[in-house]
Amino acid sequence: MAGAALAVAGAAVTLGVSLPQDKGDDAARAATAQQDAVAPEGKVEAAPEEGAKGIGRDPLTDAETARAERLAEASNGLRLNARDVEGDRGPQHLSTNLTEADPDLSAAAAAQRRADVVFYDYRTDAVVTRTVNLDTGKVEDTATDRGVQPPPSRDELRQAAELLIASPLGADLKSDYEDATDKPLTTPGQLQLSGMVFRKETVAKVPSDLTACGKHRCLRVVAKVTNGPWIDTRALVVDLSDRTVGRLS
Repeated sequence: MAGAALAVAGAAVTLGVSLPQDKGDDAARAATAQQDAVAPEGKVEAAPEEGAKGIGRDPLTDAETARAERLAEASNGLRLNARDVEGDRGPQHLSTNLTEADPDLSAAAAAQRRADVVFYDYRTDAVVTRTVNLDTGKVEDTATDRGVQPPPSRDELRQAAELLIASPLGADLKSDYEDATDKPLTTPGQLQLSGMVFRKETVAKVPSDLTACGKHRCLRVVAKVTNGPWIDTRALVVDLSDRTVGRLS
C-alpha cells in the first residue's frame, strides 16, 4: 500500500503557481524505489467519533488527516529519531492521501479507511511512507526509500528561499526584487514561490558541489514578486540536506 503513496505524492506541490517539470522527471519518477524497511507495528488509538470520518472512497476529512499524521509520526520512534528540513526533531511531512484500493483485501478489510502519510527524514535522507488504518488506529505498513524524491512541500520551498536569500549566490535575486519594489528582500514571505526537485540527470554538466543531489534533497526555486514579475532563479540549486546553494553553468 505504501508504494502507492509515492505515486500520489508525485502530484506537483507549489506555493503560488505551478511550474513545468524538468525534462526526464517522468522517467526518473517512474524508476522503482528500493524498499529498505517494512515495519507493520504501530500505535493503536480509539476510532474517532462518527462524523469525523469519511465513507468509502470519500476524500480524507481534516480530522482523519490530522489523526493519520499524528499516528504515523508517533509510530516506532520516528518523531524522536528523524529530522525535518530545519534540523528540528521530527520528520518533514510531505503529503497525506487516501490509500489506493487494494484488490487483494477482503470486502470487510477493503471497506476500512486508510491513509498514506509521506515524510522526508533529513537525518538519513530517506522517504518514509506509512499506511495508517483509520478504523483501527494502527500503522499497518512502513516503507523507507532512498534515492526517491517526491515534489517539495511548502515548508521546504520556504526554507530553500531563505537559504537563497542568505547566500552570496542570491545577490541577483535580491537586486531584482529591489528593482521591482524599491524595497529590500529579507524573508521568503515577500515572495510567491514555486519549485521542483532538481534531478541532475536532466542537465549536461553537474557542478561538483551538486553531485550529491538525488541522494540529497535538492530543489530549484523560482520566485515571483507578489503582484509583480517573475525573478528567474532556476540556475540556482539549493541542497537542503547540507544547506548549501550551487549554480548550474
